[in-house]
Amino acid sequence: MKVEVKSKKGLRTSLSIIVNSKTIQKKLDERLVELQSEVNLKGFRPGKVPPNVIRSQYGKAVYGEVIDKILKETSTEAIKEKKIKVAGQPKIDLKTFGEGKDLNYILEVDSLPSITLKPVENIKATDFEIEIENKIIEEKLKEIAKNNKSFVEKKEGEKSIIGDQITFNYSATVDGKNFEGSEGKGVQIELGKDLFLKGFDDQLVGVKKSDIKIVEVNLPENHPKKELANKKTKFECSILNIKKQIENKVDDEFAKKMGAKDLSDLKKLIKQQITSQYKQALDSITKKEILDQISNSYEFEIPQNLLDNEMTAMTQHLKKEEIDKHKSNNEKLAKSRIKLGLVLNEFGEKNNIKVSDEEVRSEIQKQIKGMPGQEKMVIEYYQKNPHAAQSLKGGIYEEKIIGFLKSKAKINKKKISTEEAEKIISKFNKPQKVASNEKEKKTSNITKTKSKKISKK
Repeated sequence: MKVEVKSKKGLRTSLSIIVNSKTIQKKLDERLVELQSEVNLKGFRPGKVPPNVIRSQYGKAVYGEVIDKILKETSTEAIKEKKIKVAGQPKIDLKTFGEGKDLNYILEVDSLPSITLKPVENIKATDFEIEIENKIIEEKLKEIAKNNKSFVEKKEGEKSIIGDQITFNYSATVDGKNFEGSEGKGVQIELGKDLFLKGFDDQLVGVKKSDIKIVEVNLPENHPKKELANKKTKFECSILNIKKQIENKVDDEFAKKMGAKDLSDLKKLIKQQITSQYKQALDSITKKEILDQISNSYEFEIPQNLLDNEMTAMTQHLKKEEIDKHKSNNEKLAKSRIKLGLVLNEFGEKNNIKVSDEEVRSEIQKQIKGMPGQEKMVIEYYQKNPHAAQSLKGGIYEEKIIGFLKSKAKINKKKISTEEAEKIISKFNKPQKVASNEKEKKTSNITKTKSKKISKK
């Protein structure tokens, strides 16, 4: 194999590669011999088909297979020989080929820029520590008590009102006829929420236990059976039970119902949850503060194929006129993302930061625990989508690099109240929202910063 640098412009190098015909013929003959044990042809015993017969039958296909293998092997060798750190997928341009001829092709390679890392100690950022006031915890307690309603049975003969919980059986008819799903047993609804059928709840106001009540409503317009859609329906309801809502007493017993040991423990858990929510948003601000400084500290040429790929990913859901209109801004954003990604990756490589399979599995387990009842769906998703696990690995890798940078940077620790936190988060989110509205965009793993306004409730 003969390798020559045909041209070099910036980060793009064109290599001229020649593989002589003897080398190709040797590999072709070796493959034909291998096929002797694989091919079955009528008139020949297995493994005894002569190479010339195989050549006549499968010659073109075998030649194509051999050339494809040679291209992969020689292009890898050429890149290694010229010590090129490849960015993206190289392009191959065949010049001459054919049986009995030398293989001559041009390999166009974009290389990664050389990056000299700057001291991390020069990076400055603020690490916020949130102090959750007791009044915030008490407000959250009241909200939990309100949302987790308790009901007790009404007295015999007491009528139902809005807010009561009613349990009933029903038998329904359309035009006097039953239909599939026209019967229900032990149906439970809270009057006023109108979650069963529109207009249903109001007609059960005023009923008593053991009453038989006829309710007339229309079935939904999107009913799965088209012939029943929006049809007027009679429901004969047998009232089994009526319960009224009572205010929860926030005490140790209530706390136990919520999964805590006692009221003190429940308050502690609420505080941890609110703190975690604020910390997630505030950490995003700290992270962006660090990333912005890194991004502004480096200038280098961006590999063209990485830029092309990023632009394609950013604009794949946009119309052509939108792409053309924002081309300059999109290109600037794409370059910024790639630059940041390359610098962070360099930090990762230089500091031997790696992500183990165990760390990926642990992250998947966290997602499973966070989606109770949907464990099987999460597991199947990652089993069927290997790229999703790879993307998850990329996210973990990024966070580990950010963690490393944070550990080395000059971090100013600052204690703040929830009111101060709200102002900081709001100020941070405002320009983010404006930027998001200006253009639809897909955010790459490296530059994606998630933050959201946290409600005190």
